[in-house]
Parts: sequence; C-alpha cells; structure tokens
Amino acid sequence: MRFRIFAVLTVAALLTIPAAANNVFFFTTGNPDGQMATLSRVASTGKIQTETADDFILSHSTTLTQATFIGLIPTEAPLSSVSQVEIEFYHVFPKDSGPFDNRVTTRTNSPADVEIASATRDSAAGTLTYTVSLLNPNFTAANSVVNGINTFPNQFTGGEGAVTGQEVLISVNFNTPVGLSADHYFFRPEALVDSGDFLWLSAPKGQFTGDLQSWMRNDDLAPDWSRIGTDITGQGPFDASFSLTGATPEPSTLALLGGGLTALGYLRRKFLA
Repeated sequence: MRFRIFAVLTVAALLTIPAAANNVFFFTTGNPDGQMATLSRVASTGKIQTETADDFILSHSTTLTQATFIGLIPTEAPLSSVSQVEIEFYHVFPKDSGPFDNRVTTRTNSPADVEIASATRDSAAGTLTYTVSLLNPNFTAANSVVNGINTFPNQFTGGEGAVTGQEVLISVNFNTPVGLSADHYFFRPEALVDSGDFLWLSAPKGQFTGDLQSWMRNDDLAPDWSRIGTDITGQGPFDASFSLTGATPEPSTLALLGGGLTALGYLRRKFLA
C-alpha cells in the first residue's frame, strides 16, 4: 500500500491509494499470410524514405513498451545488415493533417499527414533497441510494392510481382515507453538494410472490429498515402504482420483514484470555504 498525505491549510486528510495496478496490453495481427510484401525503409544515400502503416485501436490509455514486425530481407543478407529501426505512430486522417489535395483517390481512413512526434522512437537516437531473428530462410510473397507508388490517376500498378527472401522477426524494446490515449492509430515501422531493403509482410485481414487496411507512401507522394490493396494492386485489402505490448491501468485502480480525487476536492472546498 502507498500512502499520500494532502494538507489543506492546517487540516490534513489522509487518503490511502494502492500502488498503480496495470493490465497487460497485447495486440497482434497474426502471422504473415504470404500475399503481399511492401517496402518500409528509412531514407539513406540514393534511396528515398518509403513507409507502410497499418492500424490498431486502443480502448484505454496505454503505455507501449515493445513491438514486433515481420518482413523480408534479401536471401544472402546477414541479419546484422539491419542497421537501423524507426517506429512512428499516426492518428487517423484528418487529425494532424491539411485538407484533402486530390493527389490520391481518397484520404478517408488513411494515416494522418504527420506522425505523433512524441511517440517516435529510433535506434539511431537511442530511444529503442531491437533484435533480428530468422524465421524462414526462404519465404515467398505472392506480390510486392517497392517503387510503384504514384499519384492519382496513375495509382494502380497491379504490384511488382512475387518476391522471395529471408523471413525475419524484428523485436523492439522502447527504451522510452510510448504513451497513447484511447483512440484509433496507425503503426509504422521502418528498417534500414545495408545490403538491400526490408519488405513488411501482410497478415490476414479483419483482426478486430473497426479494422482498416494497410496504406503506403514514399517521399514523392507525402504527405498523402495510398491503400496498398484498393488503390495500388487492386487486391486485398491487406493488414500487415505486427504486435504491440504494454500496459493499461486496472479499471478498479482508475475508479479508486477518481474517488480519491473527488474526496480531495470535497476537503478542499470544505476547508477553503
């Protein structure tokens, strides 16, 4: 038990509040389905930034401490060639966004124009650490999107065909946990591969009520996004394979804290009157 003493003028009220209890939060879209692989790459020399994002919903304020995502790296690339990982979170458009500019078919249910700055974590900045694990040395996705990310009316390409590589799991620890309020968000991981590119693998669609679909953009399309399935390939729609782990407060803890604060307000009114 943790005790806090609140003094109001010369009168002290002792409120007993238990140490904050938490529920473990875990969300996953499941394992890759082999249908789609899309580039999600940190900008580097000669290569523009390319982003893929997929959505999730928080019903309570949540502190995220870990994440995983699964994708492909080139067949001959060592696991150590993954040299940087960056994670961003986005609200759903139109939050954090300008007006619709007609450069894509729609922005309804897309990620916002800009990320939630306070939630960005980057291994280059020391705000996250990561490990790379081999799941399958020879995994094939039936279709891919790497370069074919275009403005309207040329958004449809059908994709760039099947791609084979090493299936890897990238596990992330947030050195600075990410705090998000209850809302609908997009998760956007990127990986820099020194000897090639990282392609994020799709997962089966429809993981939860309100599930949207994965979207994609590069620096040429930004701040807009296109739907990987509906706009670019005419397939899907797709989710992407990832998980998030963290904690949410116990409902009973929230209720007790709320009652404690109400009692404190009463005492303040009584003795300050």
